[in-house]
Amino acid sequence: MEQSTFQSAPREQHSILTRAEKATLAYLAARMPQWVNSDHLTVLGFVAMVLAGASYWLAAYDRRALLLVCVWLAVNWFGDSLDGTLARFRNTPRPRYGFYVDHIVDTFGALALLGGLALSGYMSPLAAAAMLLAYYILSIEIYLATYCIGKFHMTFGGLGPSELRILLCAANVWLYFTAKIPTVQVLGREMRVFDVGGFVAAVGIVAFAIAAAGRHTRDLYLAEPLKR
Repeated sequence: MEQSTFQSAPREQHSILTRAEKATLAYLAARMPQWVNSDHLTVLGFVAMVLAGASYWLAAYDRRALLLVCVWLAVNWFGDSLDGTLARFRNTPRPRYGFYVDHIVDTFGALALLGGLALSGYMSPLAAAAMLLAYYILSIEIYLATYCIGKFHMTFGGLGPSELRILLCAANVWLYFTAKIPTVQVLGREMRVFDVGGFVAAVGIVAFAIAAAGRHTRDLYLAEPLKR
């Protein structure tokens, strides 16, 4: 394969838990057994996300699987968040490989998670598809900005992947203690709570993507103005 220059983009991460999370990951990386490498953690994170989706599907038959989703999300955080930290701690970074693999794994992981949620009965396939589409739109914007501007934005509105995992787990615990699938009235129509939350989240994610796209288009235009 032809070798090309690849410059790692600085991570723009300013979420509520960023400081505590970085300290925790550094602590874990320093104590990780030598036989464990970043590839092992990446695979662990992906498998955990697939199992989280499978647990959502299982929740259609046994509500206790909602709590199992939380377990797998915690394992996913461990693998997905620690793989890069471990590589940097051991000074064994693989910038192109790490960037590509990490994010293609996230792409299929999101599909597995939301696919399972669509089969759970707690969220309709339409709402799950809307969230997945919104996630992919934001991901495309982030990756294009990383390449063209050189900044990798990981958080929006003070929320990042870790905060979203916690919110999802909190919702799962609430659902577990609810006797039936909760619904609300929206414009005179009964809708599942998770559907409402899913559509609101999808709109919010797309709004963040549009705002970021406008800002980055302006920045790039000013950096490369049209010559007359």
